[in-house]
Amino acid sequence: MKKLFVMGALLLSMVSSACFANTAPPKPFGPTPNENQMAWQEMEYYAFVHFGLNTYTDQPWGYGNEDINLFNPTELDARKWVRIMKDAGMKGVILTVKHHSGFALWPSKYTEYSVKNSPWKNGKGDLVREVSDACKEYGLKFGVYLSPWDRNRADYGTPEYITYFRNQLTELLTNYGPIFEVWFDGAHGGGGYYGGANESRMIDRATYYDWQNTYKLVRKLQPNIVIWNDGGVRADLRWVGTEGGWVGETNWSLLNAKGDVPWNMLHFGVENGDSWVPAEVNTSIRPEWFYHPSEDDRVKTVSQLMDTYYNSIGRNATLLLNFPIMPNGQIHKTDEKNVIEMARVVKDSFAVNLAEKAKKIEATNVRSNNNLFGAANTVDGNKETYWATDDNQTTASLTIEFKKPTTFNRFLVQEYIRLGQRVKAFTLEAFVDNTWQEIAQGTTIGYKRILRFPSVSATKVRFNVTDSKSSLVISNIGLYDAPALLNAPQILRSQNGEVTIKSSDVGPYIYYTLDGSKPTPKSKKYTGPIPTDEKVEVRAITHDVSSKKSSPVAVEHFVISRKNWKISGEKDEKVSYVLDGNPSTHWYHPDPKKLPIDLVIDMGETLNLTGFKYLPHDDTMWNPGLITHYEFYVSLDNVEWKLVSQGEFSNIKNNPVTQVKSFDSEKARYIKLRALQNTSGNNRVGYAEIDVVTM
Repeated sequence: MKKLFVMGALLLSMVSSACFANTAPPKPFGPTPNENQMAWQEMEYYAFVHFGLNTYTDQPWGYGNEDINLFNPTELDARKWVRIMKDAGMKGVILTVKHHSGFALWPSKYTEYSVKNSPWKNGKGDLVREVSDACKEYGLKFGVYLSPWDRNRADYGTPEYITYFRNQLTELLTNYGPIFEVWFDGAHGGGGYYGGANESRMIDRATYYDWQNTYKLVRKLQPNIVIWNDGGVRADLRWVGTEGGWVGETNWSLLNAKGDVPWNMLHFGVENGDSWVPAEVNTSIRPEWFYHPSEDDRVKTVSQLMDTYYNSIGRNATLLLNFPIMPNGQIHKTDEKNVIEMARVVKDSFAVNLAEKAKKIEATNVRSNNNLFGAANTVDGNKETYWATDDNQTTASLTIEFKKPTTFNRFLVQEYIRLGQRVKAFTLEAFVDNTWQEIAQGTTIGYKRILRFPSVSATKVRFNVTDSKSSLVISNIGLYDAPALLNAPQILRSQNGEVTIKSSDVGPYIYYTLDGSKPTPKSKKYTGPIPTDEKVEVRAITHDVSSKKSSPVAVEHFVISRKNWKISGEKDEKVSYVLDGNPSTHWYHPDPKKLPIDLVIDMGETLNLTGFKYLPHDDTMWNPGLITHYEFYVSLDNVEWKLVSQGEFSNIKNNPVTQVKSFDSEKARYIKLRALQNTSGNNRVGYAEIDVVTM
């Protein structure tokens, strides 16, 4: 009897050990997110807000000498801001509390250059308080942007400034409740007011701010925070190398803890990086960050916002979308309308996960053949369960079978990133007409990956991981049938005055107007280039006959014809690209001269000018040929020249959009753009387009 008992106990022990082995989860592979990073990643989508003295001076970066009395938003309603953001599906708000000009949106006791000395609310206002309170009311998380660069401070560049910077940081992180993210801009010195000095000051951004001790202060005051920094010292999150609204299709949430981070690493991450540093895509709903009335027709359309959504959240990043607040303190109606409509499109696109309606879902390999890690976990709605393969099983397939042919055009997949990011490549196949057909492919997955493709109707779908760094841990899979969304067409005018209208959509017709009225399917149909001369406003839509849907309206204002313009002193034929009306073409000086470099244009007639436009060339990220500092001259005879504008193209390296500079009205036949400095300090200067602004 005793012998039987011992044998039974031994058998029970063996069974228990086997069961334990069968249920053991995969071990973490490589770096993994901490709890703060995980909570941040799951937010996915949140708002940026830029508002300050720049709003009233119509410039992207303030110099630190702007009149504090300009700040008086008479209709500011922070609760309305946050309500709009919540309705837009956002989970948090990051307020730009101090930009490079040094103007503080809270009554900081460490500076006089703040709202406490502005006319707004007779100096009793505190915008940081109002936004943080509104976030609490509407259930959104609150974050702050505090620029380390301060063009107003006399002590910037000295050790004393670091004490000032940390004092302000302490105010923000102790007086306004929980802060989910602190954002430190990477801009780090240059020309400024500096307490009246009006000079250029440069610092070593990697050492001057003593980031390690600043980080310790941040984490002590806000234990649940994440830190964004492009200041040369690794933080919790990374910039993606562009403010255009996208990250690489390959996007690893990894970097190395030490060493420089060139653009390709920011944009794609580092496959075998030793630190978890995920990507945050920051972009504005308008071309620039602060409000400019001239951009009221340049608000991202719903289709453009959806492209941004797929190229950020859909590529293993979060999306930080900026609202430039108007001088009256309101969000512009167009900005509000478009983000609310975007939220509706996102909701409609992902309302029904067709994979959850599958007849059967199975995988070629399941960890220890245990249902705890089975394929069904990918459609159970539980983010903590996942399909896992055996150790060292780095390729596998998961097949979804439907009861009948099912139509879809979106594929969503997520890894269980608490155990690390693993997948390097995958494909998607559909079983159509009794044949497997590849319909999409991707590289990295990470927290979330979404693929778009033309609608497919199939009875089975197969997800194949073809390359992975370790065994698979897939937490969620989705198939969706998203509604069609037409893109606004592109409107261009050549140097000879011909207007062309192009659509990125295949099939829809284009309709347009030339008198400023709203185009409809009853407007004139576009069939080819439209000859125009002088001032004209072109509006256009694409329209799909079968669905009877139309795109947002594209608008372009063309003031004067450039058909008689000539560039002086340049023999290279490609110099004509500067005036051809095509932003995709560009010209560089064939033999780079020593800076400064002049570009002189004969307009062929005398005009009343009030400004000029420079569109930089940006065929590769961080192009070295972008002009950063300039002088602009006008002349009646190409002999006597008058300087009418000078300064910087702020932030042009990171956001290479059209630069518009205004000046008092001047009569001129000749114009000269002088390049003083560029983005890399060499002698290479490039141009996509040059134009003028007239009365």
